[in-house]
Amino acid sequence: MSIVPQDLRTKWIENDCHKYSYNIKPITRTKVCLSTLTEIQMLTQGLNWYDLYRPNAVTAFSGEMDQNHRLGSAMVDGEEKSYRRGVTQAEYANFADHLKDAPGAHEVMVGSDVLTDYMNREDVRAAFHVPADVQAWEQCSYKLKYDPQVEASEWIYHVLKDQVRMVFYSGDTDGAVPTAGSRQWINNLNWKVTDAWKPWFTEGQVSGYTESYEGLDFVTVKGVGHMAPQWARQQVTQFVSNWIHNQPI
Repeated sequence: MSIVPQDLRTKWIENDCHKYSYNIKPITRTKVCLSTLTEIQMLTQGLNWYDLYRPNAVTAFSGEMDQNHRLGSAMVDGEEKSYRRGVTQAEYANFADHLKDAPGAHEVMVGSDVLTDYMNREDVRAAFHVPADVQAWEQCSYKLKYDPQVEASEWIYHVLKDQVRMVFYSGDTDGAVPTAGSRQWINNLNWKVTDAWKPWFTEGQVSGYTESYEGLDFVTVKGVGHMAPQWARQQVTQFVSNWIHNQPI
């Protein structure tokens, strides 16, 4: 995405610098690596890592959100339920140290207020059959604890191969779980390619690219990030429906 200048990327690679998600392996603590990492973080601190082409601040969504207006409340069966309408990047990705500790992570807001207000309406809760004694809905939970492991979830694909059909999709502007990284671990599976890299279309427009392996289909969605179904509804609905019915994407 040309977010990091080529000279910084070259310096990072040539000096064998490493920084891992969750700090699952030790960071390279040489002077040149730490200074290069700081430069990279300063250049990327204002980005929406989950969708690099979309704005980060909640103000772009509702025009009213900031640190002083992110708490909301709703009356449910006569009881007031409070909730956070918006979260900081650090709260949104509280499991990812490399994002949580980035400059500005505790000040920059990410969008969730419209959805959160909607999900906490009494009529919406009733439509979803949510019991009145259940707490208010929030986009992120602090109750979930992650147990990171070096192999991440790659191991499960070997277990499921030849047992179930599998598809993995990736929005190509996702900076948190990037397409390039997904392609790398898929290649590491060493599974034979059965249908080479090619575009797929929606109403004549390129919607992304797809490649099939002996046990896994990989699909990219063009121009959207982590929440591809949210921002490319027609395209994702088409590919998921076609894939489920074993039709060409």
